[in-house]
Amino acid sequence: MAGAVLNVVVGRVYYTDMRSKMLFWLATAFFAVSGYTVSATSTLPEVQITPLTDLQQDARIAKSKKLPILIIFTAGYCHYCEVVKEEFLKPMIRSGEYVDKVLIREAEVDSYTDIRDFSGKPIGLDNLAVHYRATMTPTVILLGPDGELLTQRLVGVTTVDFYGGFLDDAIDTALARLRAGPTTLSENSAPAARAGD
Repeated sequence: MAGAVLNVVVGRVYYTDMRSKMLFWLATAFFAVSGYTVSATSTLPEVQITPLTDLQQDARIAKSKKLPILIIFTAGYCHYCEVVKEEFLKPMIRSGEYVDKVLIREAEVDSYTDIRDFSGKPIGLDNLAVHYRATMTPTVILLGPDGELLTQRLVGVTTVDFYGGFLDDAIDTALARLRAGPTTLSENSAPAARAGD
């Protein structure tokens, strides 16, 4: 500080002249701004939710690892879909803690993309959403490797504060049901979802 002397006594800073005081506050402001800039620019690693393209292949993986398949039905215009993806699903992927608990896939229903269903036949994502009664976005479903619904759907976002708990409970329930044996929800269970069902 160019020869300026600061005396620190019992937690208080006494400045020997006005120039020292200005330099102190400039340095403090610089470090505060620098610290903020570093924290603002240090972002988390980018992760993507795997787009749903092949349920038959996902079912093979799910069956071999005894994992449920989580599908989030989204739409490009859906604000709450982004909330669920950014605040819950991406952090779950980023953490690595869900690798052995669930396969996570995204089905963007307004893309009108065809995928392969559980039996290997083509189906549009919009028709898959209708089949699983997931026409409101966001809707999260958890399926077994044969296409059976393992838990109740998570439809919409009522309270962001509790959504993570609801999601974790659904994953844990689906995982327990899948690993316990053939107990599924009868509603909308099907070995394959086909176009026109």
